[in-house]
Amino acid sequence: MATPPRAWQRMLSGRRLDLLDPTPVDIEIDDIAHGLAFVARWNGQTIGEFAYSVAEHSLLVETLYGRINPKAPVKWRLAALLHDAPEYVIGDMISPVKAAIGPSYGELDARLTAAIHLRFGLPAALPVTVKKQIKKADHISAWMEAVQIAGFSVQEANKLFGRPSEELIGDLKIQLRPPVEVRKLFVERFAELLALQ
Repeated sequence: MATPPRAWQRMLSGRRLDLLDPTPVDIEIDDIAHGLAFVARWNGQTIGEFAYSVAEHSLLVETLYGRINPKAPVKWRLAALLHDAPEYVIGDMISPVKAAIGPSYGELDARLTAAIHLRFGLPAALPVTVKKQIKKADHISAWMEAVQIAGFSVQEANKLFGRPSEELIGDLKIQLRPPVEVRKLFVERFAELLALQ
């Protein structure tokens, strides 16, 4: 009888995360921050000295979510910061690849998301309205990234993501920083949000 393929990942914290059955006790914010800081968005097809990481994107999405929903409870801002947290293990797949893989990708993402949320005091599944608001911030971030660093024309980005309000994004600029710096900023913002709960 063949040995089943390994479905767990060893983390730098020493934790062993089972992708088929992730549990909250196997989740550490330092592992998430480290992984996301080294995962490139847009498959690395961006301009600049450094890849634009999922950690950097997550910081921007949390900022945008806070601007869209200034009275939102802190826990939902934390959810916005962690919206792509499963990618610390499974990487950032572009939408066409997710579509090609089919529903199994979504199931894996949902299992990891539930474990991450429970670890940090969030509901396993977010309320639909909160999820939609985070998705809106995510689309605005994607528009900014597409236009500023991924080589898309404004017209292309408008068609794919919808044009955001200039009031909302006017003072924001995509930043490309070394992974270790972004990792530190991600952990700091996480700690700030946790302390406010």
